[in-house]
Amino acid sequence: MSGGGSVLVVDVGTSGVRAAVVRPDGSVDHVRHRPALPATPSPGLVEIDAAGIASTVLELARDTLAAAGPVSGVGIANQRATTIVWDRATGEPVGPGIGWQDLRTVGTCLAMRADGFRFPPNASATKLAAILDTVDPDRSRSGEELCFGTVDTWVAWTLSGGPAGGALHVTDATNAAVTWMLRPDSLEWDERVLAALGIPAGMLPEVVDSTGAVGEAVALPGSPAICGIAGDQQASLIGQGCTRPGLAKATFGTGGMLDLCTGTTGPDGFDRDVGGTFPIVAWRRDKSPVWGVEAMMLSAGSCVEWLRDDLGVLSSSDESAAVAASCADTGDLWFVPALLGLGTPVWDFGARGALVGITRGTGRPELVRAVLEGVAHRGADLLAAAELDSGLSVGALRVDGGMSTNPVFIQALADATGRPVEVSSEREATTVGAGYLAGMATGTWRDPDDVAAAYRPARTIEPQLDPAVVERRRERWADARRRAERTIPELSEIDL
Repeated sequence: MSGGGSVLVVDVGTSGVRAAVVRPDGSVDHVRHRPALPATPSPGLVEIDAAGIASTVLELARDTLAAAGPVSGVGIANQRATTIVWDRATGEPVGPGIGWQDLRTVGTCLAMRADGFRFPPNASATKLAAILDTVDPDRSRSGEELCFGTVDTWVAWTLSGGPAGGALHVTDATNAAVTWMLRPDSLEWDERVLAALGIPAGMLPEVVDSTGAVGEAVALPGSPAICGIAGDQQASLIGQGCTRPGLAKATFGTGGMLDLCTGTTGPDGFDRDVGGTFPIVAWRRDKSPVWGVEAMMLSAGSCVEWLRDDLGVLSSSDESAAVAASCADTGDLWFVPALLGLGTPVWDFGARGALVGITRGTGRPELVRAVLEGVAHRGADLLAAAELDSGLSVGALRVDGGMSTNPVFIQALADATGRPVEVSSEREATTVGAGYLAGMATGTWRDPDDVAAAYRPARTIEPQLDPAVVERRRERWADARRRAERTIPELSEIDL
């Protein structure tokens, strides 16, 4: 490690904006956070206030720098696939941004399958087309007057001063790939996709490396270089030192994402693999991408919120560990966390949550423990799928996110996977990962191997169950999951 110095990180998540400084020892300092919740004007619609996010980013970044002092660079981490369009001359958004959870383009995704395109509804491509159909239906303005960007693009534009400062219009390869408008062979924009959706290439940002200087943050004191950009899950992967093939992390927040680094050999396409995972660009450096696979569960921490807010079983999410620990086991009660359907490996949008095995002896502790163990078993599903699709074996699973502080859940995860679980020293490893990417550009860390060597988990939890017991429990789990599938057959028929 050399003396590149501290870096500022701006981390824009689904529910808030965070600014912090990552120090050369990997610690996080001078954190500033503000909620920035999306709006849901009607069921299935999710919108963000892009202008509000821009002003919050500037305020928090300046506050952090005022407290921390000068930095050697700036890193950006962001919610992925959220879609923003703005006027190139004024820098004003043309309307609300469309959040990654928004489902308004499901019909378009289904219709495009007839032409050989398999767009998932959370990707940016159809969201961008929907915005243009509203604000520029004949596409007379889009090519020259309008800009498209995901949240990383919008933050870089904002920090680089907007139109008055010759603003940056860039996105990194990790974010560009999840727009579904990128060619996997070249990581350049796919002209066939653009033509099919009526998207002018001139409004798209330049695709840049995830680590490396791309311009100055002239809106901040000292104009530090913007030199690290990554989508939130890739930033978390790097923040937990998973920069070598076979290293994997899982983030358990409202939902759950598991990402596994696979190396420099890329996929033929971005379509879902046989195990239900998707290929991702883990990061790109010196124009050379490193790849990974990603597995997804749609309900994780939201199940604990359901116990707290809807059932009144818990007074706080933190209480769940103590309540669950007050019973030795669930009494053969199984919970399937499919409140919004199932993701990897079965991808059944018509599946719904299920409780299997309720008896007269089932009480509050058993219910809470069953929910935590159900999320853990879904985590084991994700790991098994990632290993299947990558052909790699994961020795230990690294974990961050809100649920990573719950000891009962972490032990259940170790038992369900049969692997040690290493808990991140930072609950939000996205910030650390964006800091590492920026720090590799400034010389604070030499390369991805240096980042891997810097990883230090807060604690490691070993599995405690006999493998034969784990096998029986996984069979019981699989049976419960099958019962939750196809609860709403019409939705189950949708294959995106």
